[in-house]
Amino acid sequence: MKRYRNLSGSSGVVAYETTDDGITVKFRDGYFYLYNHATPGEHDVEEMKRLAVAGRGLSTYISQVVKDRYVRKWRDD
Repeated sequence: MKRYRNLSGSSGVVAYETTDDGITVKFRDGYFYLYNHATPGEHDVEEMKRLAVAGRGLSTYISQVVKDRYVRKWRDD
């Protein structure tokens, strides 16, 4: 996974990994979330990828737009 740059300094996102049709996001609480072109959809996933690379706005986009539309949630304990 790539470390999220967190340019705002207050993001809950710590890392991410992209694929052609998806993105996995790791949050500060240790949970991973998988999003793909099926859920929440291609438009949202591509925007999340863009924000991840930019290092700003990903957590806000997820909380305000994507919400609970993810494929899978897990935690590596």
